Amino acid sequence: MKIALISGASGLVGKEILHQLFKSEDYDYVLSIGRRKRAIKQQKLVQIEGDMAKIDTWDWEGKIASQSLSGEYFPLIEGLTQKTAEVHAFSSLGTTINQAGSKEKFFAIDHDLVIGFAKWAKTLGASKFLYVSSSGADANSSIFYSQTKGKTEEDLKALGFDYVGLFRPSLLMGNRNEFRFGEQVAQLVMKPLIWLKLFKNIRPIYDYQVAKGMVKTALAKNAHSVEIISSGELQDLSK
Repeated sequence: MKIALISGASGLVGKEILHQLFKSEDYDYVLSIGRRKRAIKQQKLVQIEGDMAKIDTWDWEGKIASQSLSGEYFPLIEGLTQKTAEVHAFSSLGTTINQAGSKEKFFAIDHDLVIGFAKWAKTLGASKFLYVSSSGADANSSIFYSQTKGKTEEDLKALGFDYVGLFRPSLLMGNRNEFRFGEQVAQLVMKPLIWLKLFKNIRPIYDYQVAKGMVKTALAKNAHSVEIISSGELQDLSK
C-alpha cells in the first residue's frame, strides 16, 4: 500500500499535486493536512484539519476514524499505525511576506510549519519528503525569502528521511486564488521565454509541470538520499 501525505493542497502547486496523486494508480490513499478542508470529494482523498502549528498534538487517528463510519478508512489508519504502508510526504506550503504581514510570520509559515509537518510525517513512517522550494534558495542569502527557503531545505535534510527531494521552480505560472501584481507583471515579461524555449532554468514553469515532476520523482527509485531538482529538470520530468 502507498499513502501520500500532503500539506499546502489549497495552493497553486498543491492543487496540481492532488490532481496528479488522484490520477496515479500507485497511491491508495491521499491524506491532506491543513487549517481547513477543501470543498472537494475524491475516492482516495481523506482530509483532516487543525492548527498546523500544533500538528504534533493532533489526534489524527480520531480525526480520520470520525469520517470512516463504515470502516472504509481502517486500512489507512492501520497502514500508518502499523508502519506497513509506504508513505511519501509532499509539502507545497508557502506564502509571501506581504500576505503573512511580517518577516516573522512569513518564517513561521514557510519554515516552521513545513518542518513541523515533516517531523509529523516522519513519525507516521514517511520514507520520502518532497518539498516545493524556490530557485535561488540559499541559507546564506542576503534576500530573506531565499534565505528562509534555504534554511528550510537544510533543516529538512537533517530529519533522516530515506529521500528528500528539493524542487526549485522558477516563476510559477497558473491560476492563483489571489492576485499578485508583481508576479503578473513578471509573467508578462518572461512568458515569451516559454514560447521561444529559451533559458530553461529561469523561464517560467507551469504549476502542473512542477506537480507532475514531483509525483514522478516520488515513485522513482532514487539514487541519492538528497536531491535538488532545478526548474529545467522539472520541465524535463513533466514531459
